[in-house]
Amino acid sequence: MTIAQAIQYALSLGLERLDAQLLVLHALGRSNRERAWLLAHGDDAMPATALAQLQAQAARRAAGEPLSYITGHKEFYGLTLQVDARVLDPRADTETLVDWALEVLDAPTIAAPDVVAEPTALAAPTSATPASAPTLIDLGTGSGAIALAIKHSRPLFQVHALDFSNDALAVASANARRLALDVQFHQGSWLQGLDQQFSVIVSNPPYIAAQDEHLAALTHEPLQALASGDDGLDDIRTIIGQAHVHLLPGGWLLLEHGYDQAATVRTLLQSAGFTQVQSRLDLAGIERCSGGQWLGRALIND
Repeated sequence: MTIAQAIQYALSLGLERLDAQLLVLHALGRSNRERAWLLAHGDDAMPATALAQLQAQAARRAAGEPLSYITGHKEFYGLTLQVDARVLDPRADTETLVDWALEVLDAPTIAAPDVVAEPTALAAPTSATPASAPTLIDLGTGSGAIALAIKHSRPLFQVHALDFSNDALAVASANARRLALDVQFHQGSWLQGLDQQFSVIVSNPPYIAAQDEHLAALTHEPLQALASGDDGLDDIRTIIGQAHVHLLPGGWLLLEHGYDQAATVRTLLQSAGFTQVQSRLDLAGIERCSGGQWLGRALIND
């Protein structure tokens, strides 16, 4: 079987052409940036071992397993992340949240932090970071995609990441070490137990309703990172309820949510006392992220 025929085989299983091409490249041990190479070598014979690998992995993809779990990596915001079934498959739409976080971190409207509490570090620091630098925490970090993208884009910012899952933290901290990015990791349930304040809090939390029919197509990904109560908003409510205690004056809370949840999330933010409440569109033009600014001092405790 030639390389071109191998691609056609994968397509015959119902795969999209891009997925078919990437799986062929992966089986051949080539970079996913070499799609043009496939066109130039379409008449080359597919080695037997590579063909066997392709057949097994194409069957997995046809069964709905994310491509990133099969290949073991995913591109996100210019970084190559190692991912597996312990974490969510990073989505391109989440880059909207990274863009927004960088925008507000660059704005001179957030108070400087006081003495920064010593974090629980799973990834060793690689460079000194000024104590007065903007601080950000990524809640429910999973693979570390958001936190690592922000640290890579703004090396002098203090970036923290938290997850309840130790398995997820193992994936995220391994990515941080491999990419030599100094992100400080914490294990915990959202902001409970943290005594630090941040310039920005970002999160892509679970936001799918527990009985949502879309979950049937996501069985390969960790359920605890997807579903959140009857309406999908339990974790978002918790984060909004805790966030003001952990934001510096002028700090921002930015949240990713479902395609039809923006108006509700904006109402929750406004009811909690946030100002400048707004939403941002994803690549498909859907309101995918909502957030607001905290101007006052914390009025209540967690």
